[in-house]
Amino acid sequence: DEVSKEISNVQFLNDYDSLLSSDIDAVAIATPTITHYEIALNFLKIGKDVFIEKPMTISTKEAEELVRVAEANQRILMIGHILLYQPAIDFIKSYIDQEHLGKIYHLHQERLKLGRVRTVENVVWSLGIHDIAVLLYLVGSSPKKVDFTGHCGVQKQIEDDAYVHMTFDDGTMAHLHSSWIWPENKRSLKIIGEKGMLVYNEIEQTVVLHKKRIGSDLENIDQGKEQLFEGSDQPLRLEMEHFIQCIKSREEPISNGRSGAEVIRVLESLNES
Repeated sequence: DEVSKEISNVQFLNDYDSLLSSDIDAVAIATPTITHYEIALNFLKIGKDVFIEKPMTISTKEAEELVRVAEANQRILMIGHILLYQPAIDFIKSYIDQEHLGKIYHLHQERLKLGRVRTVENVVWSLGIHDIAVLLYLVGSSPKKVDFTGHCGVQKQIEDDAYVHMTFDDGTMAHLHSSWIWPENKRSLKIIGEKGMLVYNEIEQTVVLHKKRIGSDLENIDQGKEQLFEGSDQPLRLEMEHFIQCIKSREEPISNGRSGAEVIRVLESLNES
């Protein structure tokens, strides 16, 4: 009620039933995760384009069903993996795809801070989901193996410090450390390739190339470092602009339903590790 008083030109509803019969083109779903599947399914079935905030669903089965229905109805289905819309990530993706680093050996992602502790989902489902989406996007394929190690310190059965290790078909490995019980605020990504190494500082929004590698004679080669990128934008704005553009052009979103379902598959596999 308080928000509705502040924003007078927006209609507020107690439920979404009336929207099902409206002439809107698309909906954005930012409700509790457990409700995502039912709400999205209802709108996709009647021909609406749908944006779902992460996590996409609570299970791979639900995620894959949403993808199936979206494709059957030729609807846009986009997932809110906001870090994919950081300009720095876009730069890194292009840099890797242009093979400036050569073969990628391994990627290391850290997302560490003190709090905010969740009582339902563990630290990977809460924080690490962003990084899993980024790692899958940069590698460009699905992992053939996922290993998980976590520690439940603050609450029983809810990991507050965790490591995820993903192995891909081409031998590339991706490692993630997520924690909400950490003394420092640290958000970084390191990418190790045969021709050099990239370091992305998410807090400072810089990408630095370390011109280091192991030579053919196994000698260390260090030719210094160079800052390749600095700058930031509003990823939420870029994300929403991308969704609108996809609605107009019917192009596939960067964070489409299939990639969102793959993130959920990886998260679900952690329970089996």
